[in-house]
Amino acid sequence: MSKKRVLFVTQEMNPYTTISEISNIVKQLAPFTQGKGMEVRVLMPKFGSINERRHRLHEVVRLSGMNIIVDDDDYPLIIKVASLPGARLQVYFLDNEEFFKRKFIFDGEDEKPFEDNQERMVFFCKGVIETVKKFGWPPDIIHCHGWMTSLVPFYLKTVYENEPIFENSTLIYSAYENEYEQKFTEKFFEIAAINQLEPEDLGAFNDKDKVKLVLGGIKYADAIVKGHEDLSAESNSLIESLEVPVLEAFPEEELSDNMMEFYKGLLEPVA
Repeated sequence: MSKKRVLFVTQEMNPYTTISEISNIVKQLAPFTQGKGMEVRVLMPKFGSINERRHRLHEVVRLSGMNIIVDDDDYPLIIKVASLPGARLQVYFLDNEEFFKRKFIFDGEDEKPFEDNQERMVFFCKGVIETVKKFGWPPDIIHCHGWMTSLVPFYLKTVYENEPIFENSTLIYSAYENEYEQKFTEKFFEIAAINQLEPEDLGAFNDKDKVKLVLGGIKYADAIVKGHEDLSAESNSLIESLEVPVLEAFPEEELSDNMMEFYKGLLEPVA
């Protein structure tokens, strides 16, 4: 019997980036999941703050060379890879000079969010899907962590709904609250409307003309993980309204075992 494949899509991961609790959660879950007999890969942005020499990143030429269209402009996608220290686990980094060369992650030296964070997000989410297609590696589970990944479930249920490689993929979205969406403008709905989508198709991300990334990620997922206990009333209300499996928030020391049971329940549903 072939191993089940789990793809982690994350905006951050220790030791490469340590922005929030997500960094340590993914660092804990990915090797643990692989240690339980599953085949695991991780995709994340290659921010300029990541030291390529120290972490031994190198370009994957066979995967690089694609162009990702964002707001009618073409941006080259470069794929790099490194082995997670202490684990036989491949971490793939999506890079682009325009979006990720800068030495800061989401905020500039003035501590203000970058104005193009929404474009960077669209580039990353579309790039993730195109990279998996080029892998030729159909994942059984796609587990998204962080606001920057919240378009992935939406794209897979709309633009890419007929892609054979994702036909049997179960989409999990870990919901964490964030403040970056407060700086997003209505332009987000235009640039995120890739391919044949229209801005109104992103209604799940729109609440009273404000961008709500977490709500959109929740809406299009097949299963939800509460990243922490203090989610907003809006997020909790939406989760309760959906008939999908939900994993409640757990302390870090209990998370891996409970997550593994959650995965197994999704991969082997009760008849």
